[in-house]
Amino acid sequence: MLVQRPRALTLGERIYLPGILKGMWLTLRHMFRPKVTLRYPEEKWQVPEYYRGIPVLVSDQDGRTKCVACFLCQWVCPPRAITIKAQELPSSNVEKGPREFEINMLRCIMCGYCEEVCPEEAIFMSKEYELTGRSRQELIFDKEKLLRLGGTRFDTIKKWVHK
Repeated sequence: MLVQRPRALTLGERIYLPGILKGMWLTLRHMFRPKVTLRYPEEKWQVPEYYRGIPVLVSDQDGRTKCVACFLCQWVCPPRAITIKAQELPSSNVEKGPREFEINMLRCIMCGYCEEVCPEEAIFMSKEYELTGRSRQELIFDKEKLLRLGGTRFDTIKKWVHK
C-alpha cells in the first residue's frame, strides 16, 4: 500500500502572508455590517414559534391538574429529570393523580419527549428561556410552581370523522 505524502508548501504558504490578508479582509467586511447585539434585559429576544423552553404542567378549565400520574413522562425522560409520586383521587372522575411532581431543571435537556408522550396533554414545553436560581434547590420545580408557570389549557372537543 502506497502512502500519500503531503505536497511541499509554496513560498506564499510558508510566509503566511496570503492567510493573514484573507483574515483581515474578512474582518473588514464584518466591521461595517449592522450589529445584531441585544441590550438584554431591556430588549428581549423574540422567541420563534417552534421554540421549546422549559416543560410546565397545565390545569383544566375547572382548576384540576390534567396529569393522571401515568409515569410515561418520567419513564421516557433521557436524563431522568422528572419524578412523580402518585395518589388516589376518590372525589374525581380519574383514578389517580400526582401527589408530587418535580422536574429537576438542572438535568432537563428540553428535548420535548415528555410533551410528546403525555396522553392527557398535561405537560407542555413553554416559551420560557430565562432559568436562574441562587441555589440548586430553587431549580427543582415542584408541582405548584409548574402549574403556576403552565396556567390553564381549555379542553378541545375532538371530533372523529369516519370516512
